[in-house]
Amino acid sequence: MDAIPETFPRLLLEHGRTRPHKCAYREKYLGIWQAWTWAQAGDEVRALACGLAALGFTRGMNLAIIGDNRPRLYWAMLAAQCLGGVAVPLYQDAPAADMAYVLDNAEIRYAIVEDQEQVDKLFELKAEYGGIEHIAYDDERGMRHYRQRELVSFARLQEAGRAWDQANPGGFDAAVEAGRGSDNAVILYTSGTTGKPKGVCQTHAALIAAGAGGTGFERLTDSENVLSYLPMAWVGDCLFSFAQALVAGFTVNCPESAETVTIDLREIGPTYYFAPPRIFEGMLTQVMIRMEDAGTLKRRMFHHFMEVARRVGADILDGRPVPAADRLRYALGDLLVYGPLKNVLGLSRVRVAYTAGAAIGPDLFRFYRSIGINLKQFYGSTETCAYICLQPDGQIKFDSVGMAAPGVDVKLADNGEVLVKSPTLMSCYFKRPDATMEAIDPQGWFHTGDAGIFDADGHLKIIDRAADVGRLNGGAIFAPNYIENKLKFFPFIKEAVAFGHGRDTVCAFLNIDMDAVGNWAERRNIAYSGYADLAAHPQVYALMTECVEKVNADLAADAAMSATQIHRFLVLHKELDPDDDELTRTRKVRRKFVAEKYRVLIEALYGGRASQYIETQVKFEDGRSGIVAADLRIADSRVLPPDVRRAA
Repeated sequence: MDAIPETFPRLLLEHGRTRPHKCAYREKYLGIWQAWTWAQAGDEVRALACGLAALGFTRGMNLAIIGDNRPRLYWAMLAAQCLGGVAVPLYQDAPAADMAYVLDNAEIRYAIVEDQEQVDKLFELKAEYGGIEHIAYDDERGMRHYRQRELVSFARLQEAGRAWDQANPGGFDAAVEAGRGSDNAVILYTSGTTGKPKGVCQTHAALIAAGAGGTGFERLTDSENVLSYLPMAWVGDCLFSFAQALVAGFTVNCPESAETVTIDLREIGPTYYFAPPRIFEGMLTQVMIRMEDAGTLKRRMFHHFMEVARRVGADILDGRPVPAADRLRYALGDLLVYGPLKNVLGLSRVRVAYTAGAAIGPDLFRFYRSIGINLKQFYGSTETCAYICLQPDGQIKFDSVGMAAPGVDVKLADNGEVLVKSPTLMSCYFKRPDATMEAIDPQGWFHTGDAGIFDADGHLKIIDRAADVGRLNGGAIFAPNYIENKLKFFPFIKEAVAFGHGRDTVCAFLNIDMDAVGNWAERRNIAYSGYADLAAHPQVYALMTECVEKVNADLAADAAMSATQIHRFLVLHKELDPDDDELTRTRKVRRKFVAEKYRVLIEALYGGRASQYIETQVKFEDGRSGIVAADLRIADSRVLPPDVRRAA
């Protein structure tokens, strides 16, 4: 493809002409992988777009898309764009009440959803938002007795579309031809860590620029395979499974369900892989659990060769000189440990793997690169199509997010905030000119809200969200995310929230990882009845203390961070949950909300108390609410003098 078409529908049609028989999409259904070529995908999108046109969908309208990653939902995005409309993907696991704001703000009249669950949510919202006039659903299971006039099945919508296409020759082609790169392609809503989500309007030109920049940087071809399993409403999926896939023409694979992702990952063996840090953390946790259950010989072999990998693995991956003896040891380790491990994880064919969405702990990053997985970090935001910084091969640094991506200018404001100017920048926040003017200054620089520094080689290091970075009363810089990532490297800790701004010391909340700690407890014959019971167990507190004190040892070795060692901590009686508004849908901590909700616990941490009773309201999956109460123990942890590192 010499010149890249300026809209996604034209890209789709171009692939249908140049590689009609190449696989474009796969979906696993009832255990069998179904496939569609680019030519077939083009026909499906055409029928769907014409079906929407038959219902009255026209240029400038917004189409809500709700469900798990499915080829038909990606086609729905393209169908809306073919008619000059805008796709608005929503988080499929959000309860109905959370969807109401986005549907109202985006003025949604048309929606294409996956199944009965999403249909029920939309009808539940009728009292709060009655603007939806048409709902098309893909999966017909459970829909037999639904008779609402708004409903139409995906298949019947396409049938109506084919009839409309015959009755209106040239109508579809004219609509596609009328599209321009400056048209809005999608509206992606921010995670809302500090308030109501904002709708980020991204044009075809911006997303295609990000897609072309990334594919060119990594030399991606139409032979790549990706597994599409992250929320379609997240900018990361929009970049990797939509923009880059349509620019490069590679294959998007959709798993059968969230429960089968691990199996489907192994079956597909992607060559290009993207996951936020929490996914990589979860993979590592499962590896460590399995090794704890392995026999003595396997366990010793694993730890021996992982030590070899930690010493030379990253250097071998980057092509740096390594002694012949170490190369031989590493080759043996690849045969016995690293190769089988990558195969179990489903990453044996990965040529490039990316992580972003949150800071990743250097130790976690080092683990994957040491076993030969070319894992890189990139830096971006919803407002920049997730395209600001990339890490070039051979220049990977564990504590940086790389250098400015091709076509992007990055600089630091006087206060250390990262500023960006790029062709991938959003056109605006939907219906929020005030927020747009606040985010983009008159010179065209986007204010990211992140605090960073450049190192001597021009690599950007993100310290934390600028709003989250504070100072202890003694003057030391307090970067909570940095501390939390160190804690979450341990497989036993799923989530952490650190406090310290305006305080004399740092304290923390911890969430245990139920799988890892549950396995650990079972091997020690520790009985427990559930999460709260296990989290409060004295031996679990001893385990958490050991993890915290190892983090303190790391912090003590860093002169700039030694004052931010954790003095006291507690293990929460419940997991932080998006449904309880404690996390965003992308699992970022809503710090202000958590601090307010658990204020009594923070006061107890800093008040020197040994325990604190708390009652917490929780939301269940069926929409009901309840109260969880517990008397939480508060533990002290050993703090080390600066530059003193305890042996691990």
